[in-house]
Amino acid sequence: MTDRLAQTDGLTDIQREILSTVRGFVDKEILPVATELEHRDEYPTQIVEGLKELGVFGLMIPEEYGGLGESLLTYALAVEEIARGWMSVSGIINTHFIVAYMLQQHGTQEQKDYFLPKMAAGDVRGAFSMSEPGLGSDVSAIRTKGVREGDAYVVNGQKMWLTNGGTSNLVAVLCRTDEGLPEDAPAHRSMTTFLIEKEPGFGPNPKVSGLTVPGKIEKMGYKGVDTTELILEDVRVPADRVLGGSTGKGFYQMMDGVEVGRVNVAARGCGVARRAFELGIAYAQQRHTFGKPIAEHQAVQFKLAEMATKVEAAHQMMVNAARKKDSGQRNDLEAGMAKYLAAEYCKEVVEDAFRIHGGYGFSKEYEIERLYREAPMLLIGEGTAEIQKMIIGRRLLEEYRIQG
Repeated sequence: MTDRLAQTDGLTDIQREILSTVRGFVDKEILPVATELEHRDEYPTQIVEGLKELGVFGLMIPEEYGGLGESLLTYALAVEEIARGWMSVSGIINTHFIVAYMLQQHGTQEQKDYFLPKMAAGDVRGAFSMSEPGLGSDVSAIRTKGVREGDAYVVNGQKMWLTNGGTSNLVAVLCRTDEGLPEDAPAHRSMTTFLIEKEPGFGPNPKVSGLTVPGKIEKMGYKGVDTTELILEDVRVPADRVLGGSTGKGFYQMMDGVEVGRVNVAARGCGVARRAFELGIAYAQQRHTFGKPIAEHQAVQFKLAEMATKVEAAHQMMVNAARKKDSGQRNDLEAGMAKYLAAEYCKEVVEDAFRIHGGYGFSKEYEIERLYREAPMLLIGEGTAEIQKMIIGRRLLEEYRIQG
């Protein structure tokens, strides 16, 4: 099959080599087993080991810490390839990458020296935690709280929707700390990111007293990767495990992480949409009705035309958002737009591929059935489509404010 769509101009030889390696791995190691593992909701241990060996966990970690020191663009294009194979695998990498990025941008030198080499090797794998049972994107309403006691903080609360909550051994947790702030201080000034090291697994944590990961949340799609709660009861976090060394900066640190995370959600949408298009156009040429392949019916050709256009548009917007961040510019507007568009288009392209498959699309034997259950996650993950539109709208009003 040719790859006319979703091409990226101006890549270096190294970038092309990385992407062709990842694509080869996806075709050989992920696509043949993804649907079977997904139906069993099984963690893809072997796939993760293979990605460790390829160095994917250290793709953006600087070379001095043992990573590959690549750009956000390279990383996003790798995520697009991986999501084309199985979106859940990109989730295992994405949360890890966000924590590594936050450490790299905001960590103390000691924190970087300690964590980044282990993260680059994939030996320490990260999860990050903002949401709570009573709130999703309304981060300012966070209730989990850390109180200073001597050279540590005692943290109490409950977190929700941790991707990699069980399998990770490092969690970046956003909590409230109200040290020295006036009563009426804005909520975001009382937020702190704590770095909590734990043992992988479920139940009460053997390494951290008071920390419990109750178990996997059963989901419609996005299986294989574990999504969990996190319960903290008098968990002691040493003061040197406050990200960046001082409290009150957690909100900005997390938002910076989510901004690059949004580019990666867009990349996932692009990858899943591309796979759905591949499946749809292949099936349309194999299936015959009324004496000819259904691809020759205009109704189906129109669907293919719309699907391909959406795949192409989403990819170019995602690439634009990644390049903007790489060039050192603010990219929240572009990242929000790319994430919003890629998620919506992904859902539509998957649905069209599903329709092209007819009754077979409903059968668990066909891969499109899995994609159909996975696509909706992108509409809600890392900020719902509605939240994206709020962010986009606010930023547009800042940019286009009329004078006087």
